[in-house]
Amino acid sequence: MLASKITILLAKPLSINQTKQIHAAILVNGLLNLESSLVQQIINSTSNYSWNTSRYIQLILIHVHNLDVFSVASTIRFFSRHCQFREAIDLYGTLQRCGVSPNTFAVSSALKACARILYRSGGISIHAQVYKYGFCNAVYVQTALVDFYSKVGNMDFAHNIFSEMVGKNIVSWNSILGGYLKSGDLAKAQRVFDEMPEKDVISWNIIISGYARVGNMEQAYALFREMPERSPASWNAMISGYVDCRNVELARSFFEAMDQKNNVSYIILISGYSMCGDVESAEELFGRLIKKDQLVYNAMIACYAQNSQAKEALQLFNEMLQLDLQPDKMTLASALSACSQLGDLKFGSWIESFMNETGIQMDDYLVTSLIDLYAKCGSVDKAYKLFHGLKKKDLVAYTAMILGCGINGRADDAIKLFDEMMNAEINPNVVTITGILTAYSHIGMVEEAYRCFISLQKYGLSPTVDHYAIVVDLLSRAGRLDEAHGLINSMPVRPHAGVWGALLLGCSLHNNLELGETAARHCMELEPESSGYLSLLGNIYASSGRWDDAERLRKGVEEKGYGKLPGCSWMEVKA
Repeated sequence: MLASKITILLAKPLSINQTKQIHAAILVNGLLNLESSLVQQIINSTSNYSWNTSRYIQLILIHVHNLDVFSVASTIRFFSRHCQFREAIDLYGTLQRCGVSPNTFAVSSALKACARILYRSGGISIHAQVYKYGFCNAVYVQTALVDFYSKVGNMDFAHNIFSEMVGKNIVSWNSILGGYLKSGDLAKAQRVFDEMPEKDVISWNIIISGYARVGNMEQAYALFREMPERSPASWNAMISGYVDCRNVELARSFFEAMDQKNNVSYIILISGYSMCGDVESAEELFGRLIKKDQLVYNAMIACYAQNSQAKEALQLFNEMLQLDLQPDKMTLASALSACSQLGDLKFGSWIESFMNETGIQMDDYLVTSLIDLYAKCGSVDKAYKLFHGLKKKDLVAYTAMILGCGINGRADDAIKLFDEMMNAEINPNVVTITGILTAYSHIGMVEEAYRCFISLQKYGLSPTVDHYAIVVDLLSRAGRLDEAHGLINSMPVRPHAGVWGALLLGCSLHNNLELGETAARHCMELEPESSGYLSLLGNIYASSGRWDDAERLRKGVEEKGYGKLPGCSWMEVKA
């Protein structure tokens, strides 16, 4: 009697709390044969992914007495659909360890998960099991294999499996078409497109995206006009193509022409505005969207973080949490970037704790974001510990450590890291150079800094004004004032007050009146409200015995009501 009542309940949509109550009744009354149905109903009733629900399903499956392959296959698909690809693959492994033979549904879902995270060895192992279980002629399994090998870049295997398929369907054709485009072979993709016995809107979208990706928007537009029917993805492919070409105005015109805009349309355009620094237009789009999901919030938070509006990024991150929208790795990386910009170690540490509590696995991208945060906030030892734990140390990770060591006075460490990076044949970017120049500056290595500055051209980089400021400061402190002045005069862009201020400070240290007056004049033209430059010039006058000029400057400062500048930096770092 109770079993039939529970069965009726399990046929209806249920909240997670209701599910737990029913599960308790199942366990208390020994109705263990209903646990598989319970899992199936949780999956059917869950529209949005949450870590707690995911963990609950896994606990049920681990302790279920009679593991049902259909329930496990449904769960693998559930994880894949919600981008929890590693969990999907791990669950497939659990199925194997329990000695339960998978069905075609489980195999194809696990292969899709391997394809999405480019898990080559996992997909190849599952391919071997396809022969073991006799699924070689199952069209869904073959299609999943074509998709897997296409995504991991092995087009020879993908083509061979595709050629052997007897009952090719439209999904199979689209998989091989997308594979050739992903591998960069647009000519073969076009041939496949031409050979397709039938094309659906996805086929057209794939080929249009291919031309858009290589910047051939003329051909993409020609195909777009030729399409027998269009979906929102068709319009989004065109918008994305124009955004990639930095033609945001044309992207906006396609966006406004869409009858059915979706969240992806907004995300693409917000990202486009972010790339060109138009935060105001991105905010206007974000405000227009009534129903915002996690990905829309991600796009806007990233826009703020990438355009030095760190406070706004963290405010939006907090708003997202209050709406119970689960942040993902991209959200957290942007939030950590904002914390780095603000030097907010407390909030950054909370984000790290949040990841641990919610089971978000730390990848190299997130670890690098934490390295940047800890290094910039002075916790260099903690940054080092994370750095050494990286699976692959890339340019961004090295740059974060070198800059962190440089600005925190650990020059020897910065130089060692820079040499290690060069030995690994990783070319620096402008921020890396800022970090190593800062390190050289801390210990007065003038020649090394100058050689590094000159080497920028070798890496195809142009020196920034901040680079000039650091080198001018080094030369000036070393007493090489004429060289420093010559370097300023050679600058292709107008020097800011920090550059002239570095020369003025050197003139004050080495009592060079002529150059000191020149530097002070430029400083006052650029920052007329600052008295610090006049104070330095007054020191030079006093050291040179020109007491009348020193007194004149002192009185001028008092009459204008200037206050001395607090300690400040000549450089501004944007990582």
